[in-house]
Amino acid sequence: MFSKILIANRGEVALRVIRACKELGIRTVAVYSQPDINSLHVKFADEAICIGSAASANSYLNIPSIISAAEITDVEAIHPGYGFLAEDAHFAEICESCKIKFIGPTPDNMRRMGDKMAAKDSAKKAGVPTIPGSKTIIKTNEEALKVAKEMGYPVIIKAAAGGGGKGMRVCHNDVRLVSALLTAQREAEAAFGNPAVYIEKFIEQPRHIEIQILGDTYGHIIHLGERDCTIQRRHQKLIEETPSPMLDSKLRKKMGEAAVKCAKSIGYVNAGTIEFLLDAKKNFYFMEMNTRIQVEHPITEMVTGIDLIKEQIRITSGEKIPYKQDDIKFEGSAIECRINAEDPDHDFMPSPGKITTMNVPGGRGVRLDTHAYCGYEISPYYDSMIGKLIVHGKNRTDAISICKRALDEFIIEPIKTTIPFHKKVMNNPAFLRGKFSTDFIEKLFEKAE
Repeated sequence: MFSKILIANRGEVALRVIRACKELGIRTVAVYSQPDINSLHVKFADEAICIGSAASANSYLNIPSIISAAEITDVEAIHPGYGFLAEDAHFAEICESCKIKFIGPTPDNMRRMGDKMAAKDSAKKAGVPTIPGSKTIIKTNEEALKVAKEMGYPVIIKAAAGGGGKGMRVCHNDVRLVSALLTAQREAEAAFGNPAVYIEKFIEQPRHIEIQILGDTYGHIIHLGERDCTIQRRHQKLIEETPSPMLDSKLRKKMGEAAVKCAKSIGYVNAGTIEFLLDAKKNFYFMEMNTRIQVEHPITEMVTGIDLIKEQIRITSGEKIPYKQDDIKFEGSAIECRINAEDPDHDFMPSPGKITTMNVPGGRGVRLDTHAYCGYEISPYYDSMIGKLIVHGKNRTDAISICKRALDEFIIEPIKTTIPFHKKVMNNPAFLRGKFSTDFIEKLFEKAE
């Protein structure tokens, strides 16, 4: 086991890794940008080093500075958290070349699944259902129109090298397709440094279901059930839950086995997530793979009792996964609400500023992962997430009741947050029935208007 780990991230995920390390008896090194000097991850790590100014390119994406910090502090491994460098194969290779372990999948894993076309091919070869789409990158209007004619509208343009909704456009006709293609290419280039896009058949009103997997260096891969991530805005997840109200035990088993098969086909190592779209007839299709720990991993921890960050560290240190698939048991239901510094009444506009009043919820079944505190300044330079409210109940109804109560206790002022939005969702009849799709938020705000 490692004796010291550097965390190449900030905010709540840096704290999350620090907690896991403390429980494993591992010393930690925090890196931080100048505006983050008063952040909790800096306070609670055993050591901390400033790596640059506010801009991510000068700090949390500054590979030479991070490697220098790792070498100065003599760490054995680096945990990248999520975002920033978490899925950067080049960074993982540099770590290895410097004799520092990268706590995550192999560079080959990241490259093969980071390119969505290549990932789709891998899934298809593994016998996992995939969404019909173009077989190659789409470069011209003529190519796009030909593919759309063959598949029929609606279709969706997707960036080959990224996620988070960047470079993604839904098209219902030729005119929209032609205008959206160039826009998507430019957005993909700006976001990922790669303008490549492809086209898929657009699955209307789907559920977004992801399967958590773990793989060790000995070829053993298991899944830890699903997370329903359907409630999202512009392809950004806001609420996740497990188990999904749409899956029965038979479909859950089938999707879990498909995810494991997909991961095994590329010899996947460490934590990862296979993302599926589930249509109205309960047909599921491989969408992409996230080669990192996910923001929403705590709800899986709540129902399985397995600490995913600790498992990541153990796997990278060379340990075998101690569980067989039949050992994984799921207890109760868990929900996560992402609490962002955004104003839901004004198109979720960012709301940076200083928190002067903060009361956090507690009690039975409540977990809060946050780096915020009274007096903390929400920076305009980074992601607007303040924290994650995670609740666990004996069933979905119980979990929703706990979530409602916890949201009522949660006070953050004077900045605007998504807490009122989450209260609205938890009282929505469609949500309570478990009957919703990825256009849920659009419909919710249409009715409000």
